[in-house]
Amino acid sequence: MTKQAHISVLLHEAVDALITDINGFYIDGTFGRGGHSQVILSRLSPQGRLMAVDKDLQAIATAKALFGDEERFSIYHGSFAQIKQWVQSEGVEDNVSGILLDLGVSSPQLDESERGFSFMQDGPLDMRMNTSKGETAEQWINTAEESKIAQVLKDYGEERFAKRMARAIVTERDKKPISTTKQLAEIVAQANPAWEKGKHPATRAFQAIRIFINDELKDLDEVLEQALDVLAIGGRLVVISFHSLEDRKVKRFIRRQVKGDPLPASLPIPDAKLNKRLRTIGKAIKAGQEELQNNPRARSAVMRVAEKIA
Repeated sequence: MTKQAHISVLLHEAVDALITDINGFYIDGTFGRGGHSQVILSRLSPQGRLMAVDKDLQAIATAKALFGDEERFSIYHGSFAQIKQWVQSEGVEDNVSGILLDLGVSSPQLDESERGFSFMQDGPLDMRMNTSKGETAEQWINTAEESKIAQVLKDYGEERFAKRMARAIVTERDKKPISTTKQLAEIVAQANPAWEKGKHPATRAFQAIRIFINDELKDLDEVLEQALDVLAIGGRLVVISFHSLEDRKVKRFIRRQVKGDPLPASLPIPDAKLNKRLRTIGKAIKAGQEELQNNPRARSAVMRVAEKIA
């Protein structure tokens, strides 16, 4: 399989929405291979600063190679759910001008078979974004209870046939441990009675296991709440999601902060007392035809933008 060079999705749209002050302090919560960070730094003044974060050790190595001599740049290894503590260490608490979150996996992670993210290539069943710690997908899939596997496939993959797939996984692992992506993909595909046109039958299952192994939705909930604490008034939150679970969380979070505290409409509460924290900036943005032709992986991307008002 030909490896696809990593192309940052909605690159210029995201940076245009993010930067409102060229002297500000910004956060790239998912450095990846540095596409967004490079453009952000190119837009900032000598006084501007960028803090980047990534779970992936290879991303950290890339960041150091690209920006090792850049005084305006700092990189942290870990989850973006830790940004509040790093912002404090940078001395810019409550004064962040913008946060960019480009969710999901990067092309290199999908294309490198040894990472175990892809059902299209055979490799060890790892799936950890941070390979320095935590349980691998192989360890989990061979020890988890059938009911737990079914729950993960249903909750994180929205898989209709979660129970059938879980039963098949347990049946096959009793015969022989499941240790490769090819093994798992074949088991799941055979347990899927309704293949969708243009979609591999293991797509949802692999997505679900990856999200679970990496605590992706929990981390997203935490970083959204922390964003409210660290953003300055007027600071922007820009989030690019790649599947419906992520996008729903982001959409609901923004909507809740735009509306303010959930109080009965009949109560005579002044608008200023509702604790509204955000306002939306424009509508949700998707990749255009030109970008889709150059980068098919952008087809499911949705970008939402909000600005802190209080």
